[in-house]
Amino acid sequence: MSDADLVKLYSGRILALAADIPHLGRLPSPQGTARKRSPLCGSTVTADVVLRGGRVAEFAQDVKACALGQASAAVLGRAVLGRSLAELEAARDALRAMLQAGGPVPAAPFDGYEVLLPARDYRNRHASILLALEAVCDAFAQAEQAA
Repeated sequence: MSDADLVKLYSGRILALAADIPHLGRLPSPQGTARKRSPLCGSTVTADVVLRGGRVAEFAQDVKACALGQASAAVLGRAVLGRSLAELEAARDALRAMLQAGGPVPAAPFDGYEVLLPARDYRNRHASILLALEAVCDAFAQAEQAA
């Protein structure tokens, strides 16, 4: 990766998101928890959820990831409250398609993922970018099973 490629990939917007991740930490009594890890880079995201009426009522995330994974967690953190599992899975699948298959940016309220469009060209970064959405989907499913 050249210096120009790095500058393009780690834009000011991505770095600003990475520095301001909503809902950092852990919930004291989550109904569902999931931890996802990227084997390639070692990034991890742990998501905790509490559901009410089939939607995310409380959310926390512990993010130990590169700037791209952190930016992804920040976009999720701004949109996750009030979402159903179907909405979260659709966002996850759309983000995966955006990165890996040239698909469109996920629909609102997850359209903030457009900031990660430059990462399409860097397949080795895709797993880290997907961690937060994968973790929250798994935590949600776990919470539903426990109910």
